[in-house]
Amino acid sequence: MRLSRAIILLSLVVSLLVALDICCGGAGFGLPEKIIFLKLRLPRVLTALLSGASLSLAGLQMQTVFRNPLADPHIMGVSAGSGTGAAIATLLVGTSLPGALSGLTVVTAAFVGAILTSAFVALVSSRVKSTMTVLIFGVMLGFVFSALTSILEYSANAESLKVFYSWSAGSFVGTGYNGILIILSALSAGLVMALINNRRLDVALFGDEYSALVGVNPSRTRNVSMIGSCLMTGAVTAFCGPLGFVGIVAPHISRAIAGSSVHIKTIPVTLLVGAGVSLLADIFSQVFPSPLPVGSTMAIIGAPIIIYILLRK
Repeated sequence: MRLSRAIILLSLVVSLLVALDICCGGAGFGLPEKIIFLKLRLPRVLTALLSGASLSLAGLQMQTVFRNPLADPHIMGVSAGSGTGAAIATLLVGTSLPGALSGLTVVTAAFVGAILTSAFVALVSSRVKSTMTVLIFGVMLGFVFSALTSILEYSANAESLKVFYSWSAGSFVGTGYNGILIILSALSAGLVMALINNRRLDVALFGDEYSALVGVNPSRTRNVSMIGSCLMTGAVTAFCGPLGFVGIVAPHISRAIAGSSVHIKTIPVTLLVGAGVSLLADIFSQVFPSPLPVGSTMAIIGAPIIIYILLRK
C-alpha cells in the first residue's frame, strides 16, 4: 500500500514538473510558437525525463553490484569513458558524416566507451575486496579518460570544438525525436534487463560470497547489470553530455521512499525520482535570461543531497 501511494504521488509530481518545464523557455504559445514548442520544448522535456530515469536506474544497479553508496555512472568513470568515445566520434569523425549517420556513430562510440570502462571497473571489482579501492579506481579511470578527451580537443577544428564544448557542459536541448527514440530504446532494454535480474540484484546486496552460497553467479549478475547500465549511460551521454549526481541521488531517495532495498520495489520509484530530479534541473537551467548548462544545475541540486547522505552515515 505504501509503495502504491508513493508511485501515484511521484507520478503526479513528475507530471507537474513536466508541465512546468514545458512552460519554461523563450518561446510563447502563439501560432508560430507552436512549431517551436514541438521542435524545441517538447523534445527537451522528453529528453530530460528519459535521461534522468536512465541514469538513475544505472546508478541503482551500480550501487548494488559494487555495494557502494556513491557508485554511479559518473563517479565510477563510465560517463567519462562514454564521453571519450563520443568525443572521438564528434571531434574526429562526426563532422565528416551525414547528420543521421553521424548521430548513430556518436551513440555507438559512446556505448563502446562505456562498455570498455565498465569492463575495467568490473575486472578490478572481481579481484579487489575493498569497495573504496574500486571507487577510487573508477575515479582515477575517469580522470584518465577526461585527459584523453582533452588531448583530442587539440586536434579538432573550431566548429567541432564549439559543438563539443556545448555537449560537455550537459544539455537536454537539440536531441530531436530520433535521439529521443534511441534513449527510450536503451532505457527500455536496460529496464527489461534490470527487471529480469532483480532477484539476483537483491542477493548481490549481501556480497559475492553469499550469492555463490545460495547458487547465484555474482559475475553473471554484475555483467547483466553493467551491460544494461552501459547501454543507458552511453545513449544519454552521447546526446546530453556527461551528467552526474542524478545517478547517485535518485537511488538513495527512492530507497527511503519505498522503505525497502528490494529492487522490484525500488526500480519504479527510482525511475520516477530520477526523472523528477532531471526535470527540476532543466527547469532551474531555463529560468535564467541565458539558460545555464544542465550539468551545472544538476550539480547544484545533487551535491547538497550527497553531502547530507555522507554526513548522515
